[in-house]
Amino acid sequence: MVELASGIRVDPSVRFGKPVIRGTRVPVDTVVARVASGMSIEEMAEEYGITEKDVSNALCFAETCRK
Repeated sequence: MVELASGIRVDPSVRFGKPVIRGTRVPVDTVVARVASGMSIEEMAEEYGITEKDVSNALCFAETCRK
């Protein structure tokens, strides 16, 4: 298991090694896609049982990966 950024981990045995929210199986790409489609950070956190900070970490990680 490797922590790529604050709260974002990769483990080959979890979700085929995709980056996920630490302690969950929620992929970063799912978080980004849902927020991009109009879901609020609060709704995303509530629906997936994660914190708003987790959502922010995922969005920040995705932005960093784009560069």
